[in-house]
Amino acid sequence: MSKIKITALGGLNEIGKNLYVIDVDKDIFVFDAGLKYADDQMLGVDYLLPNYDYLKENKDRIKGIFITHGHDGQMGCIPDLLRDLPDVKVYAAAFTLEMIKEELLEENLKTDNLVLIKPFKKISFGKNSIFPLSVTHSVPDALAYVLNTEDGAIVYTGNFVFDPTMIGNYKTDIGKIAYVGKQGVLCLMSESVYADKSGFTSPKHRISAVIREIFMKQPEGRIIFNVAQAQVARIQEILSEIMITDRKVVVMGKSLETMIQKSIDMKDIKFDKERIENIHHTKDPNIVLLISDEREKPFSNMDRILKGFDKFVTITDKDTVVFTNPIYDGMEKTATKIFDRVAQIGANLEIISSKKYLGHHASREDLMLMIDLLNPKYYFPVLGEYRHQVENAKNAKIIGMKEENILLRLNGEVVEFENGTLTETREKIKVDDILVDGKTVGDIGDIVIKDRELLSDNGIVIVSATLDRQTKQVLSGPEILTRGFIYVKDSTEILKEASKISLEVIHENTKPNFVDFNKIKTGIRDRLGKYLYKETECKPMILIVIQEV
Repeated sequence: MSKIKITALGGLNEIGKNLYVIDVDKDIFVFDAGLKYADDQMLGVDYLLPNYDYLKENKDRIKGIFITHGHDGQMGCIPDLLRDLPDVKVYAAAFTLEMIKEELLEENLKTDNLVLIKPFKKISFGKNSIFPLSVTHSVPDALAYVLNTEDGAIVYTGNFVFDPTMIGNYKTDIGKIAYVGKQGVLCLMSESVYADKSGFTSPKHRISAVIREIFMKQPEGRIIFNVAQAQVARIQEILSEIMITDRKVVVMGKSLETMIQKSIDMKDIKFDKERIENIHHTKDPNIVLLISDEREKPFSNMDRILKGFDKFVTITDKDTVVFTNPIYDGMEKTATKIFDRVAQIGANLEIISSKKYLGHHASREDLMLMIDLLNPKYYFPVLGEYRHQVENAKNAKIIGMKEENILLRLNGEVVEFENGTLTETREKIKVDDILVDGKTVGDIGDIVIKDRELLSDNGIVIVSATLDRQTKQVLSGPEILTRGFIYVKDSTEILKEASKISLEVIHENTKPNFVDFNKIKTGIRDRLGKYLYKETECKPMILIVIQEV
């Protein structure tokens, strides 16, 4: 009999940053290791990683990291994690492994600990084993994982839909899923993102018809598609519609181009390579451009193009711009600004509605079918905001699961089973966000974000003065400099008074043989801050620079 602990270091009450840890009698199995893109409130931050200190502290017990599919929300943390845990093996299917390998090579990291696995081929780890199942998602080679223990199986679905039209490397083997259910499932960990949407997701995730209509409406002129790089199935739909026209394609961005070229070679994308032109054809009149973001906030590349910072692409009023990727929570304001800029240029704007055309996630009927096939003793909604997890729990109750056997948790909270039975535990593992700004990892904290918010809202005021080292007399200043606070020419009186207040504070804390710099800085910040708020109702960041010469 076993003692099993399940916890999430990321992925609960959020979209992305998935990292689930299952501890079976001291053996640790990790499922997914993803990132999350920063929202509009996280100024300057590109993306967030889960804090994986728990894995570093227990690295000798980790049997492997098992990645479900090639999306950043599932695999984006791998390069950072392998810097700290270079000997841990990463298991994934062919397409996913290629995507991970590209990320590691770009970061100059070794790839010899990547392990290729195939669906339905068991991997043994002593008395426990991993059994991968093929499922349908928007990328090929998506997997669910079955962790077989002495007390029954723990199944982690990853993201999935049931769609019998998606075949080959997209196909779900329902028979194998049902077989696992017959063997006895202790706990099912199933995704929650679309748990509140009625019916099956299929066929509402297909966009071929709307793409075809766009080509028919725009028989001439450039068409620019803003796509999500990892949504391979959606990119295939666009390329398939291009194939029935006489248009050619330019793929913008090294990562997207590499992914498409490799996918064609691996036969995961069907398209004629000869119709892919190089970057110098971006201005051809009937060309189709595919543009995506590379490990940045959504719409970053499109934003650069619209601001005129791209040397190859300039959008004109003769173009059609199509947005195919979903708008992430918290990015609505950015998306609206991007759409407005396209409209102001005069280009034809097409937005594929994420409400009408769904992503490849399990809706209510998909989720209930998965529960029915696997018939778990316990059900653990994962992969989504907490409201999604709650809706997922409701779906389980609809088909007869007992409420006490449905587990709603937050990141860091531990679910514990002993001898196949849920036990009460108050154990909690430390969880946190690691903020990444460019190549700066981990040094961006709440204080830095707060400072950026303050600067963006109210600007900065710099007070500088120079004192004589011997006499402690003020030689110059205090000079007041502002950025993003007030218009200087219209505010000379305020700046004069600010200089006067600063000088008073300096005199109060200066003696012939001693200057109390701390009191000067605190005093100026306090008194000047109150004065500026009284005059402007703004609270700028105040920096004080006092030097002796």
